[in-house]
Amino acid sequence: MSAGGQGWVADGVKPGKELSTKVVLSETYSSANVSIPVTVWRAKKDGPSVFVTAAIHGDEINGTGAIRHILGQRPFELIAGTLILVPVVNFPGFERHSRYLPDRRDLNRSFPGSSTGSLAARMAHSFFEQVVKGCQFGIDLHTAAVRRTNFPNVRADMSDERLAAFAKAFGAELIVDGGGPKGSLRAAGNAIGCATMILEAGEVWKVEPSVVEYAVRGVRNCLRHLKMVEGQPEEPAYRFQTDSTKWVRAKHGGFLQFHVAPGDIVEEGQPLATNSDLTGSEQNIVHAPRDGIILGMTTLPSVAPGDPICHLAFPKRGTLRRIERVVDDLPRDALHERIRQDLARSLFVTTPEGDDI
Repeated sequence: MSAGGQGWVADGVKPGKELSTKVVLSETYSSANVSIPVTVWRAKKDGPSVFVTAAIHGDEINGTGAIRHILGQRPFELIAGTLILVPVVNFPGFERHSRYLPDRRDLNRSFPGSSTGSLAARMAHSFFEQVVKGCQFGIDLHTAAVRRTNFPNVRADMSDERLAAFAKAFGAELIVDGGGPKGSLRAAGNAIGCATMILEAGEVWKVEPSVVEYAVRGVRNCLRHLKMVEGQPEEPAYRFQTDSTKWVRAKHGGFLQFHVAPGDIVEEGQPLATNSDLTGSEQNIVHAPRDGIILGMTTLPSVAPGDPICHLAFPKRGTLRRIERVVDDLPRDALHERIRQDLARSLFVTTPEGDDI
């Protein structure tokens, strides 16, 4: 398929067949094609069309690992509909280990794109025409930005009933309600009736096994919800939905000792990190402004004034106590607990008194 679009990538794939192909999005400086691998699975029975994408930011490759796992391990059998799997959307960024395209633009702020615009706009347009427009549902896999990590959370416009049901089916404990930034793939997809959500989980430049497991389980759950795969979606231990989040930022420059990790439940006033100078002299302790859950964190202990430290999600009153009881009863080998432990390994976490946690 050439850049500019020759129709939807799944056109011509017959029932019960598969297609592995290259979709051309643009050209390099030497006029060679910029193409991305795309795999289409079509069941014998009619049903919805769903795309699953990763690395729209070229350094966010946890989702790439998840899609590769689906392609290689076949963890489910498609019994209805069409599934389109795209392990890397932003191939130029992926090759350079960069979030951005060579023109320094963010591909995920360029949708639905334009056939006559910038490089980013043209690539977005070509991808949108060839992959997104023929689908009714989409799952876009992301990680935190560089030097940060995210506890797994789904982000979707929960005012859309069809999308809300799809997002809940993923099985994430945390759902952040919102329509997405202007120019994002999910905002553009939703605008044309393709119910699109994202998963945020883990760090850039990594394929984290528990995050891959979480993403694969979520994709399978969504396909079960749409009756494209046999079985019922697995319910999370708890479900926490919010449209209220806040980054807690450094007051002073310095070096942090973390007292919490991604996924932790915190109370108002609880110490999140101690900021000290390079000799260890304490400058201040950063506290939680409200009861909440640690949605994301910096993984870089050195900070300047104003740098983000912890991203908190805030609940309705009383919700956290119920969640806390549920989490306390989870077995240590539950996926929720394994992800918490895995993400915490990127951080040196101590108590405010200095003892290792």
